Amino acid sequence: MQDEARTYEVLRGTRRRGLHRGCVLSLFVFGLMFIAGTNIAWAQSLNWEGQTGIFVTPLAYTAPSTRQGLGLPVVAYHYLNAGEVIGGFHQASITEGAFDRIEFGYTRSIHQAGGTAGLSSLWSGGFNAFHGKLNVLPENTARQKWLPAVSVGFVARSQVRNVGGVIESRETTNADFYAVATKSVTQLRRLPLVFNLGYKATNASLLGLAGNAPAYRGRLFGAAAVVLRGPARSTVVLASEFLQEPRSIQHLEGAVIPTTITYAARIVPSGAFFSGKGWNAERPKFSFDFGVAQVAGNILPGVNLHARHQFALGISYGF
Repeated sequence: MQDEARTYEVLRGTRRRGLHRGCVLSLFVFGLMFIAGTNIAWAQSLNWEGQTGIFVTPLAYTAPSTRQGLGLPVVAYHYLNAGEVIGGFHQASITEGAFDRIEFGYTRSIHQAGGTAGLSSLWSGGFNAFHGKLNVLPENTARQKWLPAVSVGFVARSQVRNVGGVIESRETTNADFYAVATKSVTQLRRLPLVFNLGYKATNASLLGLAGNAPAYRGRLFGAAAVVLRGPARSTVVLASEFLQEPRSIQHLEGAVIPTTITYAARIVPSGAFFSGKGWNAERPKFSFDFGVAQVAGNILPGVNLHARHQFALGISYGF
């Protein structure tokens, strides 16, 4: 606790330094959202918090189900090596689709402590994440091929003790409320594209990995992906995402968190492959994600989290 108090006093006395990251990708995605296209059969793949998505951002699509009721569950495991200061995070998720419009699920985050004296002690244990999503506008509604899928959703996190919770010696909660639009473009035939753009109100810092923000802030997120046919009937999705973060951390005066950026590859071993005649109807069960996450470096003068190019992986399985 003496290390924590000493670290906190140093951070409190450090003045705020502004860090700015451009959002050119958001403008690019917005400009391409309305290209005509037909729906790509997206794999049963969950993101970091258990939502149907890329790696850290949700898509407007939902987990597979029927119009009459529930589908079979989708489970996933994700891991992020966040570096010597923050440590590692293991995520276990289960998600359920319902009525062809809804998904909901639960994720447990388990933290593996870092080894940097003073700073690493600001991260403690794991926390829960509950999520839900409602598709309010299916893709290509009324045969309007330019229309994206549009969904609204939330993520609620509990038992969060990272950073501010450690400083205050208590568990905290935080949440996201978001709207997202996703469009799959298949006019290029052998080079399908996926574009995603969303907006959320959140009081979480780094999806809860850095605790809480001082208040709710409106933040943009988005992604662009290209879908390739791989060997042995596999599909390879290459994607990049951005996720704006609330710039401040609760109880850590002067700290500034930059926009999170990821570069990811999703591999679907079989099924849903693209050919000259379009996508086949077989639904894949497994998918594997590999990525690099640009999380946070110097958040204060002299305080470096060393989490700028971090390895991440994920495995999803749909029953």
